[in-house]
Amino acid sequence: MREIILDTETTGLNFELGDRIIEVGCVELYNHIPTGKTLQFFCNVQKKINKEATKIHGITNEFLSSHPTFKENAKNLINFVRDDTLVIHNASFDIGFINNELKIIGLPELANKVIDTVSLARKKLNTRIANLDYLCRRFNIDLSVRKLHGALLDSHLLAEVYLELNGGKQISMDL
Repeated sequence: MREIILDTETTGLNFELGDRIIEVGCVELYNHIPTGKTLQFFCNVQKKINKEATKIHGITNEFLSSHPTFKENAKNLINFVRDDTLVIHNASFDIGFINNELKIIGLPELANKVIDTVSLARKKLNTRIANLDYLCRRFNIDLSVRKLHGALLDSHLLAEVYLELNGGKQISMDL
């Protein structure tokens, strides 16, 4: 069973108001084991990044100016995720942004099955608090490398959280 852990970083919080994806990060799991295969790309959006968003991820317009657009990266994303299950923290946010980007360039929305780890954590842990930092601390996952949010870094962290939410690393024995 192949699953893709996915995260995005954006220019702001609302694609309906014109915010765009500036980074995508994906981590492949096969039978709940990270395979080492990842996908990461940055997108030149030709749009000013919200200052509050830059404080969260540290990505600047100057940095993005030399990167391709989402349109130029879209096929890589579609080929990487294929029709496999996507595991996303606060899935409606990321899926909304991705499907908006696909719509802008005239491609169909993703129709993949999606597991939202916020809902999963709240259900399994019986907690209202389910942000990624909290879950990493709860499962003793090292956050020392995370000075700022990053799509690929957060996907790696979420992969560890997701495995813990599904019974811990011992489940990798279930091949």
